[in-house]
Amino acid sequence: MVATEQQLNYISGRKKYARPQAIAFAEGYDSSQSGILVPTGYEFNSEVADNLETFMILSDHNRSPIDVSSQRLGTRERMINGRMRAYHIDDKKSIRLSWQALPSRSYSSSPEFVAATGLPTTNASRTEYTADGGAGGSELKNWYDDHVGSFWVLLAYDNYTDLQGYQDITKYDRLAQYTEAVEMYISDFSYTVEKRGSTNHDLWSVSMSLEEA
Repeated sequence: MVATEQQLNYISGRKKYARPQAIAFAEGYDSSQSGILVPTGYEFNSEVADNLETFMILSDHNRSPIDVSSQRLGTRERMINGRMRAYHIDDKKSIRLSWQALPSRSYSSSPEFVAATGLPTTNASRTEYTADGGAGGSELKNWYDDHVGSFWVLLAYDNYTDLQGYQDITKYDRLAQYTEAVEMYISDFSYTVEKRGSTNHDLWSVSMSLEEA
């Protein structure tokens, strides 16, 4: 699915600050708009028809550091002259994430994001529970339950690499965008309900592990 100008505006509007939330999960993404990585489809849990491509923006609310590790796949053997010879196959990433006291939902009611801007509709009675409108604990669990296979993990941190065909984009132009897309699985997911709210939301501690496909 190709990203439209409206989707670019939507993702830009979903940023709470100058840079996007650090992580987004997406069933698809596109980079045809000047090399900008954009999740395609509709935001997860929005009121859309079934079987459409979806994405979910994760919250930075009380999130721990993003723990990224790489496993170098291949073989190594010592030659007769004593030197090591290595046969490299690939590098695969693993990511570990956790949140403390994360609200169980992002809003008190549906934010009804405006498709053209990514901003929630005006509703004085609606409360934003996560600090940036990103996914709460139960929303993370719903994504885990619905995605037994792989999906794309979009990362926004200062780890710029050139995109083929877009070498004119410098690393300084990409800080306000997603800079990396990795196809991954959720290999482990757990949560603890730390505190139950009275009538609005609970506070969860959540942890998950992701492995590259």
